[in-house]
Amino acid sequence: MTSNHNSYDIIYISHGGGPLPLLGDKSHEKMVQFLRDLPRSLKTPDEILVVSAHWEEEVPTIYSAANQTLLYDYYGFPPESYEIQYSTKGNPDLVSILQKSLARKGIPVRSDTRRGLDHGVFIPLKIMYPEGNIPVTQLSLQRGLNPLNHLELGKALRPLLNRNILIIGSGFSFHNMRFFTMNEIDETDRYNDEFQDWLIHVCAENADMDKRSQELENWVNAPHARYCHPREEHLLPLHVCAGLSDSQGEIIFNDYIAGKRAVAFHW
Repeated sequence: MTSNHNSYDIIYISHGGGPLPLLGDKSHEKMVQFLRDLPRSLKTPDEILVVSAHWEEEVPTIYSAANQTLLYDYYGFPPESYEIQYSTKGNPDLVSILQKSLARKGIPVRSDTRRGLDHGVFIPLKIMYPEGNIPVTQLSLQRGLNPLNHLELGKALRPLLNRNILIIGSGFSFHNMRFFTMNEIDETDRYNDEFQDWLIHVCAENADMDKRSQELENWVNAPHARYCHPREEHLLPLHVCAGLSDSQGEIIFNDYIAGKRAVAFHW
């Protein structure tokens, strides 16, 4: 399953609101079209690793079930939201590599065979790879949401980059639940614009990787950071992706989801 060093893709995506992308919600149409088209611009991976905003553990934890289930970790949606299926296999080989890579860097790691893939994983993957024929592994965030820890987590995963792998940081570059309009009409939000522009500059326009790490470690100093992320779990999958990559990113989505501008990056 290994290939040349350039066979990987790393992406950070904004995954939308719960199951709405699969329910025909108008305010998610641009995001759904983007995710549907995205695999055509990526190499076809042998395996997928997802770091989702919706799983936090005391130490980084790998969902390691051989036959995976889904965790419907959203509330108050129509009955069909809880009947969504996405059948895919686990990946014992990748689980082993993850455990060794983290241990080598002194990062404690656990595995969990029971949790299930959360909606930050199965919603985007069902749009991108509906056949479910690529093995999927999920890795948790670490409680406390320390930005440096997540940059270091990404660095520890660099041995994966000699594999034919797609690594997805699944979050949302704006995540203040009080201010989503759920409206397909693009509404200007100056505070959000300034934060999204800052993210683009740091991740896709800045060629100094040390400076990128410093900026992301101190992301709370960015313009309107806490307005856009009262709690940062939807941002930190980006830190894992940035830690993984030693090159400048490319912006691949810069549009509106649920009435708010959001971005996605590719390395």
